[in-house]
Amino acid sequence: MQMEYTSLETKGYIATTFKPASITFVQLCLALDQYNENKMTYLYLAIAIIAEVAATSALKASEEFTRLVPSVIVVVGYCIAFYFLTLVLRVIPIGITYAIWSGVGIVLVALVGFLLYKQTPDMPAIIGMGLIILGVVVINVFSKTISH
Repeated sequence: MQMEYTSLETKGYIATTFKPASITFVQLCLALDQYNENKMTYLYLAIAIIAEVAATSALKASEEFTRLVPSVIVVVGYCIAFYFLTLVLRVIPIGITYAIWSGVGIVLVALVGFLLYKQTPDMPAIIGMGLIILGVVVINVFSKTISH
């Protein structure tokens, strides 16, 4: 039995489509590209969040920019955070990106404040941060605005 096939080049991939086939090699490669792009996007978002939390936490330690090392951490941390945030904006809409970035950042900065500076949030603050976390989960699980 001789198989029919066609060659196709898309995004640098040369694929052969065998008939009958439910999925082509090109479709598989494009799906893998999208999956890898999404993974990298969330890695970039995590880096942006961690850099922002480090910078914000160092802001208190900088004592109004009078201490050199914490002040450098603030400036470098915010530069890293905003750079990686711009990479995220290539894929995820700005409103969704900012909601995740700021929501997770708020909770992590509160945690750092508790651990490093002995700042204990009261019950309304804890409930509010729980709602923020719930909001981030809802966006990531149910929103059709971002690709999963």
